[in-house]
Amino acid sequence: MTKIASLGRRGILISIGLVGVCLGAAAAQAAEPNKAEIDALKQSLAKYEDYKAAIRDLYLSTVGCVSYSGEKVPGTMDYPKGAMGIHFVNVPSIGPTVDPMRPNVLIYEPVDGGLRLVGVEWLVPLTPDTKAPPELFGQTFMGPMEGHYPLIPKEFHHYDLHAWLFKDNPNGMFSPTNPDVKCENYSFPMPEEPTKMVPGPMKM
Repeated sequence: MTKIASLGRRGILISIGLVGVCLGAAAAQAAEPNKAEIDALKQSLAKYEDYKAAIRDLYLSTVGCVSYSGEKVPGTMDYPKGAMGIHFVNVPSIGPTVDPMRPNVLIYEPVDGGLRLVGVEWLVPLTPDTKAPPELFGQTFMGPMEGHYPLIPKEFHHYDLHAWLFKDNPNGMFSPTNPDVKCENYSFPMPEEPTKMVPGPMKM
């Protein structure tokens, strides 16, 4: 190999390396705004670690601790085995516009006779004007689906997105269920069937 060819090859390798570094930096910069938003969200919700503060702000408990067996049923949502916990729903906040700093639902886990804040959820109704699934933090909402009966009427067709902000989830922060959230020792466990899907715009 001539000296010129060797230098040319070395230059190509250096260029490839620089491109890789630039792409990596761009990806990190793209992810950083989501992390900053999520950190700000966690800080803003810290007061709800006391569930009584949630009630004062009109997050009202649905009482039952929801869980799923992981059963896969055709025509229904795919929920890995795990729990969704106890939902505290702020009904007046539910609408077509997503507020990243104000989730519609706070999720609690029963622990040692008390309640521990573990996650949040956003709900967006399906309407005739819906053109595409909502997105938040780079995540596409699941759905559309029926309401989670019996806690929510089946007629409430909607999209939703969970975020396990205050308890690690082995399935990922935005998985709908968390296998590490437990309902077994709670007075009102509520194992549910997978929620039925309904026609509407879906992620392609």
